This record gives sequence, C-alpha cells and structure tokens, in this order.
Amino acid sequence: MAGNSIGKNLVLTTFGESHGPAVGGILDGFPPGIEIDLPFIQSEINRRNPAKYPFATPRAEEDKLEILSGTYEGMSTGAPIGFLVFNKDQRPDDYDHLKDLYRPSHADFTYDARYGIRDPRGGGRASARTTLAVVAGGAFARLLLSLQNISITGYVSQIGPHSLPTGFTLSDRTLVRLSPLACPHEKSTQKMLDYLHALKNEGDTAGGVISCIINGVPAGIGDPLFDKLQADLAKAMLTINAVKGFEYGSGFKAATMQGSEHNDPFILKDNLIKTKTNHSGGIQGGISNGMNITFNVAFKPVSTLGMKQKTINKAGDQITFKAEGRHDVCVVPRAVPIVEAMAALVIADKLSK
Repeated sequence: MAGNSIGKNLVLTTFGESHGPAVGGILDGFPPGIEIDLPFIQSEINRRNPAKYPFATPRAEEDKLEILSGTYEGMSTGAPIGFLVFNKDQRPDDYDHLKDLYRPSHADFTYDARYGIRDPRGGGRASARTTLAVVAGGAFARLLLSLQNISITGYVSQIGPHSLPTGFTLSDRTLVRLSPLACPHEKSTQKMLDYLHALKNEGDTAGGVISCIINGVPAGIGDPLFDKLQADLAKAMLTINAVKGFEYGSGFKAATMQGSEHNDPFILKDNLIKTKTNHSGGIQGGISNGMNITFNVAFKPVSTLGMKQKTINKAGDQITFKAEGRHDVCVVPRAVPIVEAMAALVIADKLSK
C-alpha cells in the first residue's frame, strides 16, 4: 500500500490502524538544532481528542506522544524523528458484524477492490484515528513556522445548514479555543449545538466547513504549474478523512463575480507591496503574494449512522444492518487541528527548499 507520505523536503510518513497497537509517524528532513517543545506538541494532539468536544465519539484515549528518535536533550538532531501513540481503548470486537458487508459511503468496498483484503476494525488504515499522526507531524512543522512568525488558525464556519453571519471576520482568535465547537461566534455555536443534539436523537450525522487563515507567509513561496501552492494545499486537505471540497480566496464565489470587482489592486502599505482586497486568498500564479492565505474545507456528514441502513455483503446479498461501536455525530470541530496540521506541513515543506 503506497501513498502514506506527504512532502518533498519535509516528509511525513504515517503508520498504524484504528484498532491496532499504535499509530505514529516518521518525519524526515526536520533540520537540526531546533528546540522541541513537547508540551506544545502534546497540546496540539490533545486538541484532536474527542473528550474535548460534545457529540464526538466516546472513545477514551490518553493519546500520549512517545518520541523514538531524532532528538537529543530537547533538540532536534537532523535525523528522522520517529514518534508514536499507543491505542489504549481498542474495541475491535465492535466491528465483527461488519467483516462481510460493505457500509454505505465507507472505504470497505474500494479497499477490497484495490487490495483484495481490508481491516474492518474501525476502518483500519482508512480510519480518522490515523490523523493523530498528522496532527503530531504538523505540530513539529509549526515549531519551524513559529521561528518565521507564521501562524495558522482554523475554525468551524458551518455545521449543517448553520453558518457564520455573512461578512463575518475573525477578529479574536481566542474565541475558537473557547467554543465547544471551535466556532468563534456564540449565537452560531448555539444553533449548531441544537442542530447536532436533534440529529443525535435521530441517529443521524452532519457535515460542515472549516475555514483557515495562514498569516505571515512571505511573498514568493510556491512554484508554478504542477507544484502550485494552492494545489499542494488542496491535495493535503483532500487527503483528510471525510473532506469533499476545497476552495481558496473567493473560491466558487468567483464564478459569480465580474473581473472588475474580483481583481486585487496592488498598493504600497508600510513600504511593502500589498493588495487592497484579497480575493486571491494570498496566492497568485501558484505563489504566495504576502497577503493572508485563506481557504475553506468542506466535510461530508459522518457515514456511520445510529440507525438501520441497507447495503449488500460480499456475497451480493441485500441486508439491513445497524452500526455498533462509538462514533461521532459530527467530526468537523475535531478536524480543525487536522486542517491546521496539514497546512503547517505544506508551508514548512515549501520553506524547506
């Protein structure tokens, strides 16, 4: 099975399954002499933990990071950084009844079609549990970005039909951490909570949108044609479980605008070349222009429902089943640190050239 690595200069390779012994990764290309802030890295991993969010899976994992290589006396050595987190709350038996059936909108059928074998325990390699290694790797990348005053902030801008008010601008980033749904708007958060509560009672699920702002990236990062910065960001985001769409800057709204209103005029501000507007989302021609990089990531509803569904098994028989085990009503709030981590990995990789 290929496709387990991301990056060209700073390369993260992840391993592990949802209900295997552990998940982890190897980060290659991390420069030597960088102070490793373990409390920060652990805090990023903790942000992904379901215990922090309502309507998340009740799976209780400690998620304590163990570093195996690549550091000495709190500093990076330049060697590959190996790390893992042991799975403590495994319940593989919850998935015994799923071994021979294909769950709707899961990777069961496609993994069988591609490899002729699959791990039914929580989806195995296809499980969102594996994103823990991405968050850990992204936390290491953020240590590099912080040295260049680059910050990344993601937040929930929509769950189901409920979204932030039109024209909303994130002015206080601490509101994201204070919200139970990582949504920096109190009234919108309450509407989302009420909506998710109703869906949970029905056994149904919801999707949503995460918005992200990357601040401090200098002009000139990225490459044209096939290595465009927005293309690499899009690929990274689309590798996250349940992601269905990516847009940067004005995104799909650009299709409704006229060129005269969409163009970003250049201005001189504080002796730096800026743009008056930022419909380009901080990227032009595949290269950063020094403005904030902004993008949105759309997530589908969780495919595992708390209600009966129809499907077929390997023999082709039509059956009705109800999923057991522990599952999220909505993964979007927990995915904010994953989106941020992927963004950090992409930007740090570009800066590592």
